[in-house]
Parts: sequence; structure tokens; C-alpha cells
Amino acid sequence: MILVLGIGGTFQIGFQISTITYMSQAFINETWLERYGYPIQQDNLLFLWSLTVSIFGIGGLLGSSGSRYLTVKFGKKKCLLCNNVLMIVAASIMGFSKISQSFEMILIGRFMCGLSAGVCVPLHHQYVGEISPKKIRGFANSTSSFFWTLGKAIGQISGQRELLGSQALWPVLMASCGLPALVQLLTLPFFPESPPYLLMHKGDQEGCKKAIRQLWGEGQHQAEIDDIMKEKAAMKNTKILSVLELVKEPAFRWQLYMIIILTATIQLCGINIYLYTFEVLQAAGFDERMASYMTLSIGLSELVAAVSSIIERLGRKVLLRGGYWIMASLLAAITVTLTLQVRKFCSQQAALPILNNSCPFLSGGATVSTRVEIFTLSCRPPAFVISSVLNWLGVFVIGITFPFIVERLKHFCFLIFMVVLFTSGMIIHLFLPETKGKSIMEITEEFNKLNFKSKSIPATSNHVIEDYTFCTSTEL
Repeated sequence: MILVLGIGGTFQIGFQISTITYMSQAFINETWLERYGYPIQQDNLLFLWSLTVSIFGIGGLLGSSGSRYLTVKFGKKKCLLCNNVLMIVAASIMGFSKISQSFEMILIGRFMCGLSAGVCVPLHHQYVGEISPKKIRGFANSTSSFFWTLGKAIGQISGQRELLGSQALWPVLMASCGLPALVQLLTLPFFPESPPYLLMHKGDQEGCKKAIRQLWGEGQHQAEIDDIMKEKAAMKNTKILSVLELVKEPAFRWQLYMIIILTATIQLCGINIYLYTFEVLQAAGFDERMASYMTLSIGLSELVAAVSSIIERLGRKVLLRGGYWIMASLLAAITVTLTLQVRKFCSQQAALPILNNSCPFLSGGATVSTRVEIFTLSCRPPAFVISSVLNWLGVFVIGITFPFIVERLKHFCFLIFMVVLFTSGMIIHLFLPETKGKSIMEITEEFNKLNFKSKSIPATSNHVIEDYTFCTSTEL
């Protein structure tokens, strides 16, 4: 079931992101010339192209905003099945855009894909976590990053000119993002609904037991069922804060600062320029053929980095701080070598962007774990709403502005990300406590030293009746 969820989940999102091809930009220009009899202005072309890429983020923002309501109302399985239909429709619209001579169809398709991604990603994470027994839950949760990077890598391979990235076949490439959704649509009906959903939301204990037996095999699973019942009791005894209440609560001020910094850094570290990797490498001085192969190399390096998990060995703080500073150093090296244009260092220039784009995936697990571990049960839902909104807004803002930044600054655009990374690394070094091997109460006590400083520290927050360490379905 992890395989089915991965193929139709983060795999298809990664695949869809990486198949937005620069051929679409030429298609916009050709369509405009055929309609109006004159070529489109360069600034207008850049705006339409960046809007086509970045509108994915607006769709994701809307989809993620409604995912929790849809999950509770209809269940994860039904939501994913309907979401697959949405992705297939979006892929079909983009696939027929060239025949219809309409670049607007690409724009609509990208928005629908973003809407589908916004619903799909949190559902994938929740479903995988809830169907997994304790002994493999950590491994199961880590598969989402692997499927994401695998989808991106396969999309980049398919997008090479020798395959589907040619002038004639790029619509097929964009439409092929519907194939993973079709696979999940045909296979998911044979699997059960999430056991915790059946028990906690439907009150169907027999259905829960049947689902567990189907997923885990025959055996004694009463302990797992008891854990779900305890989780249900914990949710009843704990008041879940709203977003506004969390923002106003002084006991979680620095935790909120940290989640904002972590989310903003992910967006501003340069990792999301994979949407424009080809354009960045061309602006940096690489020819078209070399830029195409380097884009593929970056995708493959991300896949290798996603498989390498060292979070439990080094800890969260070390991995985040070190990863940010290494990326900042590599970006500085890229800028210097491209500025001096030392030809004998051409191979090093090619390696630096690849190394730099691998680093975020090495520290990605630390980012996810830290965001979960620094908040108590009562604060995680609103905290992840804030994180999700910032994440998708970042995708949109970076997507729509970055082409103009590259146009104006060329390879000096890397300096923006370098400053962000160095600053974030310093803030993490000074203020973020290490969360590895610590309970939520120990982590909260360390944050209280920042939240209250010389003030008296309350024993417990007045809105929390009791806290638990169970994994909840709100940990998106």
C-alpha cells in the first residue's frame, strides 16, 4: 500500500513539477504570434511563463487549506480517489493545449495540478503514517521524500530532448503526469480505509480490526487498537488552538518563530529554482545541451540524497545548521567561479550546482522532524496550517519573480539565497534547541527560557489539559 500511495502521491507531484518544460515558453510565443500577428514582448512573455509555473503554488495553497475538512468528512481513501480524477483531467487539458493552440489550457492545467497536489501531499503523509505498524512507521514516513525525488528524476529523464522533451512530444510529456494518478485510481479501491479513521471518526471497531488484519496480516493487534483509542481520548481532553490563538500565545512565540524560519528558508534557499533550473544554468553560461544534462544530474543527486538518512546520527540542529552553511558556501563558490569565468574550472562549476541542490534533501528530514517535535499536540494543527500557507505562498512568489531576478542579476541571483542561508543557519545555531532524543516537555522547557526569559515560567499553559506523544492525523 505504501507503494500505491507513493506512486499516486508524492511521486506524481514530483513528476508533474519536473515536466514543466521550457518548450512551453516557446509555445506561448508561437501562439501569441499566430493570434495577433506580432511577437509578444519579452517582459510579457516572462510574466506569462512565470505565472504558468507559479500558479501551481496557488492551487496548492487552496488544496491544502481544504484537505483537513475533506479528510474528516469523506475519509482519506475517497479523497485520494477523487483527487486522482482531478489530476487526470488536469493532465488531459495540458496534453491537448498544443492541438487547441491555447497556452491558457496549460495555465488552467497547472492550477488544477496544484490544487490536486495541495490535497494529495498531506493525505499521503497521513495515510502512510496511519496504516503502518510501529516498527516500520519511521521508515514508512520517510518514503514520501524518496517518491518525491524519484518522480522528479524520472520526469527529468523523460523530459530530455532524446525522449519526450522535443518540440513535437512535449505535450505528451506534460500529459503523462496523469499516468501515476491512473495507477492509484485503479489499485487503491482494493485497499482498506485508514484504521484510525474507521475507529476515531466512524466508530467502526470491527472495520478497524478488519483493515488492520488486511494490512498487517493475522495476529494479535489489540495493543495497536488500544493506542488508537488512547489517541482518541487525548484529542477529547486537549483543546486545539486556532491559528489566531497560537499567534497570540506567548508560551509558543519562539516555536512559531522557528517554524516560520524553517519554512521560509526551504523556499528561499534556492531549492525551488528547480522550476527554472534550465534557465538558471543557461544564464550562468552553460550551453543548452549541457544545461539539459546538468538539470538531470541535479535531479539524480537529489534522489541519492533522499535515500541517505543521517538524521538520527547527527541530530536535527547540527544537520540544519551545517546544511544551510554548506549550501551558502557552495553558492558563494558558484558566484565567484562564474564571475571570474575560469575555464579550467569548468568541471567544478558543473559540480557545484549539483552539490548545492543535494544538500536541502540531506537536511529535509531534520526540517520535518523539528517542525513536529517543537510543538505540543494542541498546537500542531494551527502550526502546520501556518507552515503550509507559507510554503505554498513561497512556491508562488518565487515562481513568479525568479525569472525576472535571473534576467536582471544573471548568476549573481545566487547571492540572495546565500544571505538567507547564512542568516538562517546563525539563528538556528543561537536559538534552536536540539530535539534529538528529548521529550516534548524537555523541548518546551528549553523554549520557555526564550519565551519568558526573566519572567516566571508557568508550569503548564492554560489551554492544555493533558499532552501526549502519540502521532496524530493532524501532523501534515
